Amino acid sequence: MGIAVSPQIHPQVAEFIDKPRKMLINGQWVNAASGKTFPSYNPATGEVLAKVAEGDREDIDRAVRAAREAFDNGPWRRMTASERGRLIWKLSDLLEQHTEEFAYLESLDNGKALGIARAADVPLAVDLLRYMAGWATKIEGNTIPISVPYTPGAKYLAYTLREPVGVVGQIIPWNFPLLMAVWKLGPALATGCTVVLKPAEQTPLSALRLGELIMEAGFPDGVVNIVPGYGETAGAALAAHSDVDKVAFTGSTEVGKLIVHAAAGNLKKVSLELGGKSPNVVFKDADLDTAIPGSASAIFFNHGQCCCAGSRLYIEKSVFDKVVDGVADEAKKIKVGSGLEPDTQMGPLVSEEQLQRVCGYLEAGLSEGAKAVVGGHKAKDRGYFVEPTVLIDTRENMKVVKEEIFGPVVTAMPFTDPEEIIPRANDSTYGLAAAVWTRDISKAHRMAEQLRAGTVWINCYNIFDAALPFGGYKQSGWGREMGHDVLNLYTQTKAVCTKLG
Repeated sequence: MGIAVSPQIHPQVAEFIDKPRKMLINGQWVNAASGKTFPSYNPATGEVLAKVAEGDREDIDRAVRAAREAFDNGPWRRMTASERGRLIWKLSDLLEQHTEEFAYLESLDNGKALGIARAADVPLAVDLLRYMAGWATKIEGNTIPISVPYTPGAKYLAYTLREPVGVVGQIIPWNFPLLMAVWKLGPALATGCTVVLKPAEQTPLSALRLGELIMEAGFPDGVVNIVPGYGETAGAALAAHSDVDKVAFTGSTEVGKLIVHAAAGNLKKVSLELGGKSPNVVFKDADLDTAIPGSASAIFFNHGQCCCAGSRLYIEKSVFDKVVDGVADEAKKIKVGSGLEPDTQMGPLVSEEQLQRVCGYLEAGLSEGAKAVVGGHKAKDRGYFVEPTVLIDTRENMKVVKEEIFGPVVTAMPFTDPEEIIPRANDSTYGLAAAVWTRDISKAHRMAEQLRAGTVWINCYNIFDAALPFGGYKQSGWGREMGHDVLNLYTQTKAVCTKLG
C-alpha cells in the first residue's frame, strides 16, 4: 500500500497495514479461495487503509471444517480446563503487551480517538480475557438426588455435565472491533468450543492482528479461524452452515432477524446482541453537575456508535432548559477530528454509508419540526464526520425518536409527572439499556425495576465490567454477553443417570 511511517502511525501498525492481509484457517494464513480482496478505509480521510482477503462461502466452509476437526478430533478437546485457562491468560498478556499497537489499529480502522482506544477498548479486552480464563476451571455440573416412583427401592446416581456446544460461528460489529471480538472469543474458548469468527467488513484489521497473537499464544490449529468478508456472503454462509452448532451475532436488529432465519435450517443455537434506543431520565432532584456531563457522555461516547447510547433524553420540565443547555455546551466543547490527533475527543463515523445514514436522520428530524440546539450537520469536507447534535421540539412519533440512529444525535424531551415517564421510556421496540439520574435512591430503584432494559445505570452511564452481564429485552436481543451468564450460551447440559441397586 506504500503508507508512509510518520510520527502519527505506530511503526508495527504501518508495517501490518502495508501488506495485504490474509485470513486465518486451520492455523494458516491463506488467501481467499476466489483470490479476491476488499478495501478497508480510513474513515478520517475516506482513503484506502489496507487490502484484506475477501472470504466467501467456500472460505467459510473451509474454516468450519477446520473448526469441526479441531473440536471433534484435535488436541483442544483433550486439554484440561486448566490448560485452556492458561492459554487464554497468555493471550491476554500478549494483547496487553501490544496495547499501543492495537489502539492505533482501532483508531485507524474505526476512527475512534486513540486515547479512548488506549484507555478503554484494549484494557477492557484484556480484562475480559482474564476473567474468562478464570471461568475455564469453574464450569461445573451438579449431583441430583432423584426418587423414581415406579421403581420403589431402587437407588440411582444422577448428575449433570456442562459440555461445550461445539463449533461456533461468531459475527461481530464495527463499533468496538477488538472488544467485540474478545467478548465473543473469551467465553467460547473458556468453555471448550471452537470458533469461526467473521469481523465486520468495515473494521477487520484488529481481529486479524489478534489472530496472530492467538497463534503466538499456542492455541491448536483450527480452534480459532478468522474469515473477513461481507455480511451478505461470508456472514450469511456462516449463519446458515449446517455444521455450525451455534451462531453468535452482535449488530443491528434488522440483520439479527436474518440471522435467525438463516440458522433455522439445522436449528442451531442463536444468541443476539442487537440495537437499542435507550432512555436516559434526568429528574429535577438529580445532581446536575454530574447528570449533565454524564448525559452528554451517554450519547457522544464513541461518536454515538454504541448500541446502548442514551439517545432519548427525558428531562423533568423544571430543569429542562438547564440540562439541555448544559448538554449542548458539552457538545460544543468536543474536539472533532482524526482519531490520531492527540486532542481529538470524537473521531469520524465508521463509513460513508454510516455518514449518509446519520445525515439522513438529521434531515428527517429537522424536516419534521425538530430544532438543533447544537450541531445538526455533517462536519468537515473530508472524512465521515458529523457534528455532535442535540435536538429539541421532538415528539415520540418522529423517526429520530423511534429509530436507532447510531450516531452522535440525542433527542431531548421534557416530562412533568414522574409517573408518566415509565410508559414513555418503555415505549420502544428495543430494551437494551436505560439510565436514571436522581438523589432519591428509592425512586431510582423503583425505576430500575420497572424499566424494561437489560442494563439500568443509576447516576452513571456506560459502566461495563467483565463480571456484569450485558444484553437486551425485546428486540434488543437474546442472551447475555459477559458475566457468568454468558457461559450458558456456549454450553449445553447433559443429564447422566446410573442405577446403583
